[in-house]
Amino acid sequence: MADELVRARELLAEVPVLDGHNDLPWALRQQVGYDLDRRDIALDQSAELHTDLDRLAAGGVGGQFWSVYVSTDLQGDHAVSATLEQIDCVRALAARYPGRLQLAGTADEVESARAAGRIASLMGAEGGHSINCSMATLRALHELGVRYLTLTHNDNVPWADSATDEPEHGGLTAFGVEVVREMNRLGMLVDLSHVAADTMRDALGASRAPVLFSHSSARQVCDHPRNVPDDVLAKLPGNGGVAMATFVTKFVLPESVRWAAEAQAELVERGLGELDTSAEAKAVLAAFEERNPRPVATAATVADHLDHMREVAGIDHVGIGGDFDGTAFVPADLSDVAGYPNLLAELLRRGWSQSDLAKLTWHNAVRVLRDAESVSAELRRTESPSIARIEQLDG
Repeated sequence: MADELVRARELLAEVPVLDGHNDLPWALRQQVGYDLDRRDIALDQSAELHTDLDRLAAGGVGGQFWSVYVSTDLQGDHAVSATLEQIDCVRALAARYPGRLQLAGTADEVESARAAGRIASLMGAEGGHSINCSMATLRALHELGVRYLTLTHNDNVPWADSATDEPEHGGLTAFGVEVVREMNRLGMLVDLSHVAADTMRDALGASRAPVLFSHSSARQVCDHPRNVPDDVLAKLPGNGGVAMATFVTKFVLPESVRWAAEAQAELVERGLGELDTSAEAKAVLAAFEERNPRPVATAATVADHLDHMREVAGIDHVGIGGDFDGTAFVPADLSDVAGYPNLLAELLRRGWSQSDLAKLTWHNAVRVLRDAESVSAELRRTESPSIARIEQLDG
């Protein structure tokens, strides 16, 4: 494996990772209320975070979709305001570290940042609650640099079903279809991580542009509703989209599904949120893990998903979305953003070619961005901004 690791680092120096999902902004909100002096990512933050600048460099990260996620505990205008605060955090990070991070909103800007030796910093909003059923708010987020919207988070929205909530709409409502079509017109990627399988299918049927799964793995390999069924993966070549495998242990390792549910129940019993990453939550989880040893995934676990996703969808339709700083538990050798070489080394051992790996880490994601921009350029010539309201379309 030592030889493969050397090769993996050499490959990443030539073609880096453009990762689909990192929750650093939410971690900064929860831990220090966006006080960047208290979590200076130019310094080693391994005691508190999965992410800092030196570890991003060590991991070969050349581009990152920073999630501007807000909890579904926040709804309506509160969700919109919190999303704006998350966007402000990403902008503040780019302004604070101009030699290391560069804001990007187009494929050309992503390539320009890479050529300048900076990490191309894109934004993705995680959950349709962030737009509060408002097309104008959707457009405003795009103007501020958001380049994908995950249609739901863990709960349904009034126009789309989530993977982890009780089915309410049977997929997308008429308003949900209109949201997808307006996103196509804007050039905002439709992110189908977190959504129910029927929502995935409806969105693929409605979208005129390639879709994205910013952090989801293969349901055939690990039967969790957050993962992508094979029939949906098989539709990606016809759509042009990309499914970006995640590292979250409970989504990639079958033995971890029950363990994670019990750990989350422990958090809730202590009055904490299931996804809480605060110091108090980490202490509760550490105590739980001491009593109940955790099933441990590895880079090989993630590679199993990527092998399957490549087989079903094809090499042009896979990517990586680690979900660092958005989960408490990650594979042992993918424990932070410095770990990507370990995954590539495992894939090299399995016979993935240099060309395959370059598509996985960078080229597929950039192509999807560029294709969405091309679709948008055409649609903007022929369609006006949507002024549809949910009451009009869904009654």
